[in-house]
Parts: sequence; structure tokens; C-alpha cells
Amino acid sequence: MDEQLQSSDNARAVAAERIRNKLALLPDQPGCYLMRNGEGTIIYVGKAKVLKNRVRSYFNGSHNGKTQRLVSEIRDFDFIVTASNMEALILECNLIKQHHPRYNVLLKDDKNFPYIKITHEAHPRLEVTRRVVKDKGKYFGPYPNAFAAQQTKKLLDRLYPLRKCNTLPDKVCLYYHLGQCIAPCEFEVEQNTYDSMIQEITKFLNGGHDVVKQDLERKMAAAAEQLEFERAKEYRDQIVAIDAVIEKQKITMADALDRDIFGYAVEKGWMCVQILYMRQGKLIERRGTTFPYYGEEYEDFMTFVTQYYSDNPALPKQIFLPQPPASAAVVEAATATATEGEEAVEAEYADEVMSSLHNWLKVKVLMPQRGRKSEVVSMAIDNAKIMLSDKFRLIERDEERSVKASEALAGWLGLPEVRRIEAFDNSNIQGTNPVSAMVVFTDGKADKKEYRKYKIKTVQGPDDYETMREVVRRRYERVLKDQLAAPDLIVVDGGRGQISAAVDVLQNELGLYIPVCGLVKDAKHKTAQLMTGDPPEVVPLPRDSQEFYLLQRIQDEVHRFAISFHREQRGKSMIASQLDAIPGIGEKRRKLLLKHFGSIKKIKEATVEDFRPLSIGDKLAAQIIAALNEEPTS
Repeated sequence: MDEQLQSSDNARAVAAERIRNKLALLPDQPGCYLMRNGEGTIIYVGKAKVLKNRVRSYFNGSHNGKTQRLVSEIRDFDFIVTASNMEALILECNLIKQHHPRYNVLLKDDKNFPYIKITHEAHPRLEVTRRVVKDKGKYFGPYPNAFAAQQTKKLLDRLYPLRKCNTLPDKVCLYYHLGQCIAPCEFEVEQNTYDSMIQEITKFLNGGHDVVKQDLERKMAAAAEQLEFERAKEYRDQIVAIDAVIEKQKITMADALDRDIFGYAVEKGWMCVQILYMRQGKLIERRGTTFPYYGEEYEDFMTFVTQYYSDNPALPKQIFLPQPPASAAVVEAATATATEGEEAVEAEYADEVMSSLHNWLKVKVLMPQRGRKSEVVSMAIDNAKIMLSDKFRLIERDEERSVKASEALAGWLGLPEVRRIEAFDNSNIQGTNPVSAMVVFTDGKADKKEYRKYKIKTVQGPDDYETMREVVRRRYERVLKDQLAAPDLIVVDGGRGQISAAVDVLQNELGLYIPVCGLVKDAKHKTAQLMTGDPPEVVPLPRDSQEFYLLQRIQDEVHRFAISFHREQRGKSMIASQLDAIPGIGEKRRKLLLKHFGSIKKIKEATVEDFRPLSIGDKLAAQIIAALNEEPTS
């Protein structure tokens, strides 16, 4: 039970530290945020005009009961940056419908945002709909403001006299007399008339509304000058409706296709790749990964894409990729000749990339250069830039904090500086396979290439003090012999006994005067006290200080390293004992068998014929297989 409590406390402490770091790095841009619990499940999705302010508000100040319960469960969060608050609203809807977070009340139903549709009929008409189906109609949207969508349809009805009735009546109706319908019920209408109107409506809804808007503004000004304020107000309302409905957003596309949208960013030898997942035309998820790259950035990016689909066989209908950057050679050639030359070479390379991926994956691969498709690729690139920037900002914060913690720790211990720390921990279970391990921290950061492992040679049974003596003696005899850098501080796992054992070896046997401190654990096996001196005394280090957190990280790391080494040795010991118990198998053959087969499991599964390349006869091979597969007696 104590171990479970300790594990829970440690998990909460790690989560709190992670959240503090992420809060400091939030961008002041619009977007959506996703709150996760300890299991990584999304428990709440929200949107914000300014992510930095909104997300921080959850962890500052007082809240109502619901929010307090939500905050108490948050162990991590993620966010997706959008270009506008409206995009954040639509994305929030998509994410909630995808993940069904239990703390979300709104936007959980199946009610979709509306679209404006031009029907595919002999006599087409305009309608507002919330359903997108494959009926060859033209869909525009979605539009989060349903009222503005209706108002814009009314405006288009007045501007373009398509038919208004669901079914053709026997004679013309009021819309014909108002000039809002060309009355196909009574008059024959040429197809090119419809084509012209549909082309104009399409242009308008795709953003080419400036001409109409300017005309309305002119009419509004003229009506105001003639004191026709009601008519001026009507024109003004139409202009407002146009602005509300045509505001561009790229979170959802009307064609309801599944797409994977890639973007990447590079900095300081690292690459971040972001993938935006669009399903049924809706952006529902973002994933990012950061890794070092060593070649040309775009080539390494394409390597990532191909590896990604090797491991993920579920393919979308389309893949969007960013354009390749202009190479240095291309830029030089373009400078010497014409810009068109650069564009041609880069277009040729882009075509080659798209063609290769398409032939391999049998999926349509695009590198959009303009329009809404290009905008979603830009969104992926922007998110990649932010994630990579956050990584380096977090590293800088960690480095600054670690250096300051090391400097402050030196002050507590009365030392001029503490740059290099070497920490030791011993591990054994009932005295079996005793081992020890050493980790090194330089300026508060783990230096893993300096880690060392020790098999205990001279100590029999679980004697922690003598084990500490042996390991300290072996380590610092090597330091003296090879003239290695000595640490500014030695940290041992334990209290007065372990400190005294280490100091005795260092000073009385080796003539070294290196400060030694011990980390004492409490009943829950958590770092509780720092001890140092001769005789050792408790250092009143605050438990919420960065210096204490540094020591805690060091103790956790050396314990982890020692335990993993002990398990490795115990596993080897068990394997060795199994093989050594078989007559005819000595140390040489044991090593040969393990090298050839790789594991005891593979040897168990082998046939007699598999042993012949090792010059092991069929009789001995059969004995080995039988002995390893024999059920243990109870």
C-alpha cells in the first residue's frame, strides 16, 4: 500500500512539474486545448481566443465545483493552434464529437454546422443544410453562424434568381414577380443561364464577394444620403451577414474526405513533424513528433513520411505535403537566370515526390500551393514551429533551473561550487546478485556516458556498508590511477552509516578529501533528508526548493539504474544456472548457445538439426531441448 501511495505521489509531482513547464510556454494565439487525466484520456476540450490566458486560468484562482473537479484530475494537456477564433470553435466541435470528453456538456450531439448548397438538378436551387451527402451538389461551409448563413442565402436569392420551390408549381409564384426566380415552371431556361449563375454564386461563396459587398456599400451610402434609413439598415445587415458567413476557416472541408496533412519545421539539428488528421472532411486530431535529423531536411522529412505509412497501413483518401524548400543550387541558378527557372525545377522535384508516393501508397498525394488546402498545410507547419520552439525554450528553462539549483546546493553545503555530482546506489534481493551503480550529473543534468556499473566481488550477503566501501574504493582508485576528473560532491543512498563508510575509504585509504552527503528516505521510500559532515548532520534543505528537487531526481535516477542492472544480472544468472545444470554444457558451450540462438526461449523452440552448426551432436541436442522444456517440480 505504501508503494502505491508513493507511486501516486510521484506521478502527481511529475505531472505538476510538466504542467508548470507547459503553462510557461503557451502561445498567445487562438486554438483548442485538450485536458488529459493520469491515464492519458481526454477529459475536457475547450477553445480560446488566447490559449496562454485561458489555459493558465484553470490553474490560478478559485473555481466552481465542476471546474475544481476537472482541475483535480488534470495530469497533462495539449493544444492545437488555429488561425482564428472561429476555426477554434469548429475544431472544438469536431474534437468533442470525436473524443466525447466526460466534462464537456456542449457540442456532444450530432448537430452539425450548416452548409450552403447548390443542388444538382435540372433546375438547381439554393438551400441551407446540415447534411453533406454524395449527391453531386455543391457544398460551401461549414458556417458556425447559422443565422448569417440563412441571411446570406436570402441575399443570394435576391441577387441570383434560381428557382425557390422544392417542386415546380403549375404557374409562376410571388418570387417571379419579385424578380427572384426565372420561373422554369412556365418558361424554358437555357443551361448556360444556370451555368452562369452557379459560377457567380460559387465565386461569391469562395471569397469573391468583394464586388457585391462594394455595391451594397454604395447603395447603403446612397440610401443614407436620401434619408432612407430603413433601406440603409437593410443593406448594412446584408453586409454584416456577408462578413460573418464568408470568413475563411480551414478546419472542415465540404467534400467529406479523409486526409492526413503534414507539416514540419527544423531548428538546431532537430525536426518536428506535425500530422493533422482530417476525417470525413473534419479536422479531429493532431499529433507531433520531434527527432534529430542528419541529412537534407526535406529528404529526411520524406523518409519520415514513408516510414510512417510503413508502420500505419490505414490510409486516408488524400495526403497533403508542404512544398520542398528551394535548394541552394536552385536559388543560385534562379538568381543568375529567371525566377521561372527556379519554380520549374522545384515543381519538377515536387511532382517526382508526389508521383513516387502515389505509386507506392496508391493514394492521392498533393502539395497545395494556394487556397484552403494550402492553408491547412500552413496550419500544420505553424504547429510544428510552435512545438519545436517550445522544446528549446523548455530545455533552456531546465538548464537555467538546474544550474541555479547546483549553485544554491553548493551554498547549503558550504562549498565553492557543485558542478559535477557522482551518486551511488546498491541493489540486491536477499543478498543475491549484489550490484552497485553510479550516475553522474553535471550542472544539474544527467551525463549518461559517464554512468558506471559494478558487480560486487568481496561482500557476501546483504551488507550495505561494506558494499559501499568496495564500490567507493574501486571507483576512486581508478580516478587516481587514470587521473580522471574528481567530483565536487559524492552522493550516497543512505544516512550516517553509508556516509561514514564512504568518507573512511576516501580519506583514510585513498587520501582524498571529497565532500560526501547522504540522501535519507522516509517510511514511504521517498527522499526525505539531506545529511553531510563529520559526524553527519541533517541539512535543513526546504523540500519544495529546486535544490531538493535536483537531489530527488539524482536519487531516483541512480536507483533506477541500479535496479535495471540488478535485474539484468539476475536474469543472466537464471539463464546460466539452467544451462549449467545440463551435463555436457560448460561455460564455453553456454556462451556459444546464447550467442547463436539469442535466448533460452529460442533454444527451447529449436530442433535437433538447429544445433548441428555448433558441432553439437543430436544426442546432446535432444538432452538440451528436453532439459529446458522439462516442467519444474513443486
